[in-house]
Parts: sequence; C-alpha cells; structure tokens
Amino acid sequence: MVKDQKRWRLLKDLKKGKFCFLIGVDDWSIELQKSEFNSLYLLLLRINEQLLVIKDELMDEESITLELEQLPWYIHLEGKKNEWSLRFVFESQDQTRSFEMYWPIPIAQNLFYEIKNMWESMD
Repeated sequence: MVKDQKRWRLLKDLKKGKFCFLIGVDDWSIELQKSEFNSLYLLLLRINEQLLVIKDELMDEESITLELEQLPWYIHLEGKKNEWSLRFVFESQDQTRSFEMYWPIPIAQNLFYEIKNMWESMD
C-alpha cells in the first residue's frame, strides 16, 4: 500500500520484514516496525481526541498547543483549530535508535488521516 503526495509519502510493505512502514515528508523519511506504527497510530488518535474536545471552544485565529507523551513517543501539536503541525520524538525502548519527525501544516492533517485509514484497513 502506497500513498504518495507531492510533499509526503506513506508506504506499507509487510513483506519487507522488520521495518515495513515508511513515513516521509519533504527531504526525509523513516522506517517503522509494525509495533512502532501501531503505537504512533494510537497516540495520534489520543491527540486528535484532545483537539476535538476543545475545538468548538476555540476561535479560528486562536493558537493552541497540545502535548502527549507515551513512551516511546512524545507528540507536540501546534497551530490553530483547523490547521496545525506535529512534531514527534521517538526514543527506542530497545536503545537501538531514536529520531524526530516534523509534519508541517497542512501535511500533518493529511498524514494523520492517511495513517488512520491505513491502520483501520489492515487485517
């Protein structure tokens, strides 16, 4: 399964082995294990739920910042109610690798929905 847009990529290839998911934005990409992708998906759902709780109370031009941490992930959402960016920090529990990702506006919203669709379509 491949989603390839102008500024981002989302790929799933379970035949690839350990690192079977790829997320890329602009000039970088990272491969994730299925368990890492699953934990990212669950954290994205949680931060989206937090946003939905406060969204109706926000004015269009009002700035927001939301943070969530659930190891191995830390997520930072910043923007306005209808346009926001996401920054991620991943600290490997196996101490094998750590990385950071940044999804700018409007890529963050697009990738969030595509990751949600990809995960929900898997067996």
